[in-house]
Amino acid sequence: MAVQNIKKPSHQSNDSSFLRPSMFLLAPVTGIFSYALQPIAPFTWFGVPLSTLDVLAAFRLCLVLRQIREDLYRKHVKTNGRTSIEPRSFVRSASTVLTVIFGGEAIASPYLLTPPSFMASGIVPVFYTLMQGLVDSLPSVPEFFFEMELPLSVFDGFSRAFLLCDLIPPMVTMNAHPGISSSPWSLLLTSLITANGGFFLTNLFSFMNPTPLALQTPPELQAYGWTTVDLWCAPFITGLYALLTHAQPFWAESHALLTELLGAGVQGKPVEPVDPATARALCAVILASLFTGRTLKNFTNLFNRPALKKEPKLKTQ
Repeated sequence: MAVQNIKKPSHQSNDSSFLRPSMFLLAPVTGIFSYALQPIAPFTWFGVPLSTLDVLAAFRLCLVLRQIREDLYRKHVKTNGRTSIEPRSFVRSASTVLTVIFGGEAIASPYLLTPPSFMASGIVPVFYTLMQGLVDSLPSVPEFFFEMELPLSVFDGFSRAFLLCDLIPPMVTMNAHPGISSSPWSLLLTSLITANGGFFLTNLFSFMNPTPLALQTPPELQAYGWTTVDLWCAPFITGLYALLTHAQPFWAESHALLTELLGAGVQGKPVEPVDPATARALCAVILASLFTGRTLKNFTNLFNRPALKKEPKLKTQ
């Protein structure tokens, strides 16, 4: 999904829901987003509204793709020698990152009756292509290790929250078709497909393997693939954000019902939506916690000590 500035419908900032007592705790996270989403130089010199978060997220993704690619290469050589290895090309690397970014959007857009963002603007495709070229030109990159992945898990929570709260919901809520714009199912399904479709396609066609392209079973379709955090957190977080901000009538009604069941509302007073920035901050904290937990699980053993060997998964951010 492209990184772009999308105008969102405004909501009331005051809130009478059960989130009010903890809102001040989210203020630092809201401030971080406010700073990280400001367009920065030198991009602003050319009228390109790329922010600090955009740049860091792009570098993080391109770095992860190279790390996965090199890890698969090492494992292939260790098991099969240099048999069937195909010389790596920059075109394949660029195609990989663009498929990860736009693959899910390309799948979902026809069903939303809207053109994908990369057809309207070439800023993001060119930016990610150049970033992948920059990362590929580095002499070497580190392998996955616990001390690096743990703090980056927090950053992944912030970047994923921006995708699931700012970029994906408007594809549905601002859709010209009334049946789509008001459908909570369309919102959740769009989030699931858009956030995960890119990695699904790259794994399906073995883009990151050192061998020629071939069909293979993506991790999501393997045993317990549905438990992958990246897979289910997309509709969960988008749904939570929609619930808090009343993105659609269904979520406003659900918010009111939930508040009533919890006894957190004021009798006779309608439940107001949470400020979008606050709701996004909460989603970022949840995602950062999920990704941190995943890192701890993947990199530590039963005694909570760094494992001697880590087999990185193909499914990342």
